[in-house]
Amino acid sequence: QVQLVESGGGLVQPGESLRLSCAASGSILQFLDMGWYRQAPGKQRDLAARITSTGRTNYADSVKGRFTISRDNTKNTLYLQMNSLKPEDTAVYYCYGRLRLGDYWGQGTQVTVSS
Repeated sequence: QVQLVESGGGLVQPGESLRLSCAASGSILQFLDMGWYRQAPGKQRDLAARITSTGRTNYADSVKGRFTISRDNTKNTLYLQMNSLKPEDTAVYYCYGRLRLGDYWGQGTQVTVSS
């Protein structure tokens, strides 16, 4: 069973930064697509950033220019660097990976941006 485990969430003030990590139980090279989704209370889960197996990235307009998604293939880890955080970034952030045979999700990590 593929496991994705997020870490790095926490409470920060507006303008500060966080880096989220998603550790995979196997090689992340097998994933066709990986990404970070987020879900605020009372809202649906939306894509924040994704990266393909070829390294192409896409970002939600709301995070473009502030967030950077990246991979470390030697550590089998996906990252989300979040800079200039805003209160509206507050959400549970979920790691996502797509294989040919299915989709996999982490349990989520809470990010709270508040003064």
